[in-house]
Amino acid sequence: MEFIRITSINDRYFRQMHELMGRVFPPEEVLAFDLWAEPLKDEGLRVVVAVHEGEVVGATEYRYYKDMGVAMTDFTIIGKEGLGVGRFLAQQRQNDLFEWVRQSGGELTGMFAEIYNPYLVEEHEFGGIKPMDPFVRREVLSHLGYRRLDFPYVHPSWELNGEAVSGLDLCFLAYDESVKELPAALVVRFLRTYYAIQERKPEAWYDMIRRLEGLDTIALLPI
Repeated sequence: MEFIRITSINDRYFRQMHELMGRVFPPEEVLAFDLWAEPLKDEGLRVVVAVHEGEVVGATEYRYYKDMGVAMTDFTIIGKEGLGVGRFLAQQRQNDLFEWVRQSGGELTGMFAEIYNPYLVEEHEFGGIKPMDPFVRREVLSHLGYRRLDFPYVHPSWELNGEAVSGLDLCFLAYDESVKELPAALVVRFLRTYYAIQERKPEAWYDMIRRLEGLDTIALLPI
């Protein structure tokens, strides 16, 4: 299996990856094909596919924010069962991320990730791919060490229509397992930065940010 970074929508594997995203994720989580052109050139972003015998069988996207000392896993897709795609992507991503941090002369305290809460939202089929089942994915994140941040989470739709998307948790993997909470100011700064690209944001998102700005810390709880 190969771990291949994509930097252009003209890459032969990008269309396969985008079609896989469309099968797995609901529309509000998938950025339109042409709108990927600029993000793929961003040096602060990695979009990588797992390729097996010429076929994209998985993908992951992640970012590193040197000024905050944190990373973000945007998504992880397992497109085919029985190949160890999930473990392959997680290990290769971690190795690449740690090398990225080393070369930049920065540090990394942990990584954010959004995860569907199947106890709140049950209708997503995720393309019928069993490893993408939200119950399975939550357990995988828990095994990796992620914990959920203790607040009701919403985010702006990636259909860029200003709608709020709920039914998810914002989680964090702290590399220091003794960390029990995060500074609220760090979470607010991260969310403002991460969603700065979206001009239209729902009022529910701004309400969430205002509530977080009124806090000192946010607890990390088991998933």
